[in-house]
Amino acid sequence: MMSLPENSRPRWEIFCQVVDNFGDIGVCWRLACDLALRGEGAVRLWVDDWSVLGRICPPARAIDPDRGGVVAGVELRRWGEAFPVLVPGEIVIEAFACELPEAHLQAMARQARRPVWINLEYLSAEDWVAGCHGLASPHPRLPLVKHFFFPGFDTDSGGLLREADLLARRDAFVADPVRRAAWRAGRGPVAEDSLWVSLFAYEQPGLAALIGAWQGGSRAIELRVPESRVLGDLARALGVDALRAGDRLQRGRLGVQVLPFTDQAGYDELLWACDLNFVRGEDSFVRAQWAAKPFVWQIYPQAGAAHRDKLDAFLGRYLAGVAPAPAAALVALWQAWNGFGTSAAALAQAWPAFSEALPALDAHARHWCGRLAAGEDLVTRLTRFCSHIEAVTG
Repeated sequence: MMSLPENSRPRWEIFCQVVDNFGDIGVCWRLACDLALRGEGAVRLWVDDWSVLGRICPPARAIDPDRGGVVAGVELRRWGEAFPVLVPGEIVIEAFACELPEAHLQAMARQARRPVWINLEYLSAEDWVAGCHGLASPHPRLPLVKHFFFPGFDTDSGGLLREADLLARRDAFVADPVRRAAWRAGRGPVAEDSLWVSLFAYEQPGLAALIGAWQGGSRAIELRVPESRVLGDLARALGVDALRAGDRLQRGRLGVQVLPFTDQAGYDELLWACDLNFVRGEDSFVRAQWAAKPFVWQIYPQAGAAHRDKLDAFLGRYLAGVAPAPAAALVALWQAWNGFGTSAAALAQAWPAFSEALPALDAHARHWCGRLAAGEDLVTRLTRFCSHIEAVTG
């Protein structure tokens, strides 16, 4: 079993189990990098799936996972079955209820000044989040207390991840037509006056109907698809056996380009360069909102359609004040995209009204982003919350 020296204790320690490909690790990697960049103290990130980490953080591929290494100021460690004996961080974050190793819990309990223990929860727009944010939960066996930290959309939640310079970087990209044109030209043929759409999605059995509407539509569409789980459904919709990075297909008014999987900075640029973004889960969902462009969210499906309440809760917040026609067009397409349509053709039927509403939805996306940006980001709220817990328990 690997043993680390006593003086290696970090300020922040984050534990992440990769459950759904890139969602959990995407949030954790952003959080770790933001903490390190702001100089909030040493940061250590534990990840159980090193190969997935390497997809969103390419420098990690060159690191021996058994020894670990440092990227962007973050110490990376593989979370294996034989967990090392070491001094825990001053603040230990258990991302998405991943359950800390028993050896680490025991080490936390042995500290004279016990760590602040945070359970970073999934993002939700539901009303109950405000009442649960910050609640304490004593451990049943050990002298430890876990606090629940809920990301959210209002002042009574933990806020949203947003680097201090994110919006400035976005604005610089969008305001530079030469840079944006070069970015597009480097990712396939550029059709004049086409609608640029990005597609990052889970499996989507209804995709064929939407592809049909696009290829026979009145406006040219350039679809850019980074490698993801939707490629199988996209291939079937286009009538080919398989798709891989670099493939280019033209079907009527629809041009399709498959892009290699990119790191997080590259994905942000994809969102900024497109006119409409299809996103999934939590991480790309939040980044689409910071892109200030119209988007379509595929929420992570849950048993018994429990995710519909979460979808409806966000729609209620997001569309407050939006005119009835564009609001109805967005709801219809989002519900069909998430499998709540009335028929297999619901996506194709919802597209014309949604397409017509895009100018209004574009203006609303910018307004919504501005409202969110007026509030404090997640790292600002998290550091203050942890400092308060330390002061109270110290």
